Amino acid sequence: MKNIVIFGAPGAGKGTQSDKMIEKYGFGHISTGDVLRNEIKNGTELGKTAKGYIDQGQLIPDELMVNILASVYDSFGNEHKGVIFDGFPRTIPQAEALKKMLAERGHQIAAMIELHVPEDELMKRLLLRGQQCGRSDDNEETIKKRLDVYHNQTSPLIDWYEGEGIHYHIEGLGSVDDIFGRICEVIDKI
Repeated sequence: MKNIVIFGAPGAGKGTQSDKMIEKYGFGHISTGDVLRNEIKNGTELGKTAKGYIDQGQLIPDELMVNILASVYDSFGNEHKGVIFDGFPRTIPQAEALKKMLAERGHQIAAMIELHVPEDELMKRLLLRGQQCGRSDDNEETIKKRLDVYHNQTSPLIDWYEGEGIHYHIEGLGSVDDIFGRICEVIDKI
């Protein structure tokens, strides 16, 4: 079982690369963004609460996210090939909570794969995605807030996972297939 945290700033390519990992390795996938967007679309209480945070460019409270993730993780059963955590954890307390939740099930994170992309490229990608997909959170003002949150609150996770001995830095520039090749080298050796 290879549970993987795919990590990077908004627009780094986490969703695209996750899709390729799922296809090749048969992993499950938990995208907190997708889970939350689904809740918002369905107008659930969680969705309404989450929308308030997202509209302000803020992170969802940890306890709420861990409970949601535990439920989705458990839906894969005990004998899965691994799960990709996409968009979580975003803070050190979340990483600790994820580690604890998995340990309670006798599981662990095998690798944290960090997709690194320069900020000017991230901005270009996100603005293009906003135009193509009609995502209201992909506008310049919100993107800048999300990147600030990433740099201030989320990027310290790199050092935390480095300390756990499972951080892998992947250059997120180049073709989708080139980037995926770099990711496969990591997955195949863990």
